[in-house]
Amino acid sequence: MVVMSSRQKIDLVTPDYYAEEIKFQEKIDEKNNASKLSAPIQYKIVNGDLVLQFPKEFDGKKLKGELMIYCPSDVNKDISRNLDVSENTMKITLPELNKGAHIIKIKWSCEGIQYYFEENLFIE
Repeated sequence: MVVMSSRQKIDLVTPDYYAEEIKFQEKIDEKNNASKLSAPIQYKIVNGDLVLQFPKEFDGKKLKGELMIYCPSDVNKDISRNLDVSENTMKITLPELNKGAHIIKIKWSCEGIQYYFEENLFIE
């Protein structure tokens, strides 16, 4: 058994494991930054639109980033947009066919600080 196990080839999950680990740590740091805000991003669906409300810390500030609405069951239902926040609010019209389970993923920066928000969303 020892001889057989010593001959077993062991590969890392990804060839660039250490770079991936750094990216994972960055995401953890971004989530921690988001958790320190006065409130999480609030969201709701109103008349077929997804309305996002960012915390008050971002009043009058320029946000840069990306929003992704990820559909685990169908890549064709994914939605990706650059952030376009006005008065801490962003609105996206959802296609009628995008019903079901999704995940909201928002990565943004403000004044040099990176943030990440992720939450499940069910579209009826």
